[in-house]
Amino acid sequence: MKKLIAALLALSLLGMAPASAHQPVVLLNSDTTPMAGPLLVDGTVSFAIRAAFTKAGQKKAFRAALKEGDQLDVQYLIVDKRPENRLKNSQLPQLVITSPSGKKIVMKYTERTEFYEPYGRTMYLYLSRISELAEPGVYSFVATSRARAEITIAVGEKEIPGEVLRG
Repeated sequence: MKKLIAALLALSLLGMAPASAHQPVVLLNSDTTPMAGPLLVDGTVSFAIRAAFTKAGQKKAFRAALKEGDQLDVQYLIVDKRPENRLKNSQLPQLVITSPSGKKIVMKYTERTEFYEPYGRTMYLYLSRISELAEPGVYSFVATSRARAEITIAVGEKEIPGEVLRG
């Protein structure tokens, strides 16, 4: 009986723990332009955008809406396993973010910092991070592959449910 009570208590405490993982969004092969890809209705909500590429030259894209006073928070990550963690920076997909006014931000690989994501029990490597005051409007994100690879683009910081529109 004591073991049953302990197990029920542990389960109830787990249920009360806040989620600490970005909501997953998988980019499809048809998501080749920002307009064709999904729209993150609130770009301050935490999303993990996953893109898998099978060869060089492929494009995957999406959009995120931000309001006046919002923060643009973006992290570029790869899973810390082969083949991704063995790729040279020149082989990794390039991510270009275009602001509502047309300003282009090319994510530069400035680090390879380990990050353990407990929800998915996955070890990642941060390659690049930006955090800056956002322009109001819709940002476009385009990743272009240079080799076979899988990447994760984390957008937003708020750990609350978010809305993703397709089509």
